[in-house]
Amino acid sequence: MKIKFLSFLVVFLITSACGANLPSITPTPSAPRTLTVMTHDSFAASESVIQAFENQNNVKVQILTSGDAGTALNKAILSKGNPLADVFYGLDNTFLSRALDEDIFEPYNAPGLASIPDRFKLDPQNRAIPIDYGDVCLNYDKTYFSTHNLPPPQNLSDLTKPEYRSMLVVENPATSSPGLAFLLATIGRFGEDNYLDYWKKLVENDVLVVNDWEQAYNTEFSHFGGTRPIVVSYGSSPPFEVIFAEKPITEPTTAVITNDSSCFRQIEFAGILKGTKNRDLAEKWLDFMLSTTFQEDIPLQMFVFPVNPAAKLDERFTKFLVIPDETANIPPQEIASKRDAWIKAWTETVLR
Repeated sequence: MKIKFLSFLVVFLITSACGANLPSITPTPSAPRTLTVMTHDSFAASESVIQAFENQNNVKVQILTSGDAGTALNKAILSKGNPLADVFYGLDNTFLSRALDEDIFEPYNAPGLASIPDRFKLDPQNRAIPIDYGDVCLNYDKTYFSTHNLPPPQNLSDLTKPEYRSMLVVENPATSSPGLAFLLATIGRFGEDNYLDYWKKLVENDVLVVNDWEQAYNTEFSHFGGTRPIVVSYGSSPPFEVIFAEKPITEPTTAVITNDSSCFRQIEFAGILKGTKNRDLAEKWLDFMLSTTFQEDIPLQMFVFPVNPAAKLDERFTKFLVIPDETANIPPQEIASKRDAWIKAWTETVLR
């Protein structure tokens, strides 16, 4: 017994001595995974906001910009089943039905949806999660109308009156998202049987058609040195004019026409692409996009507004922003089935 005890004691002392010299082992952190988010070219978010998500989830977010909303959606459809990304963001209600018909998204009942107003939820299966919205409306140059002693137009119908001849610039709906939204506003306001007659009157009143918003707003609009005091833009444009003014101003010198369903509301969505190998991270990203951290970052980055009512807006938005009481309404399914035909008919009527 004594020999066995001594043997045990020797082994114990040797083991303890060796262990005392062993270095402490710190677990090696796993390398960050990559989450790829496919978007339109207008996507923007603060670096600190993206970094907050990355730090919380040990992930690297890769933004894959893929053209305008329609082009990006085409790429997502062509890669269906073997997606180029894990999440798609930037789909709006003008293309929603096409995306759902192509079955490119996986359903996800995001917890944050419980606090989102029902008017933004257009997919009952929660394949497309609403993220933000913006109203495409007519903007006018207040200075022009005051100096010319002319009351600004109050609705779409006023634009056909002779006193507003050669004043309107619009974007081509075949090449521009706000241009398409404005076309839809005229269809929603005047009906499918009458909208082309309305556009004929606009042509007779010398409407100017350009390819994109940049040219319409920053070149042709009289507020920036052009000759046209009425432009198709966004309901958010006047507040942004104050926020981003080179010289401080106390109120915008442009205003928005919102009467008589003159605006069309664009709602943007995000969804988990079918075939993603990072479903867990994709869910976390959608949860993050609905959080106040991301939602409060949206307005000053992408000039659209959060769907989460808990997100706080810059006080300059709340002071100068005009939200239409009613917007032109066309079901997404009808837009999907008739969009191309409407654009073709518009092109033949307005451009030829």
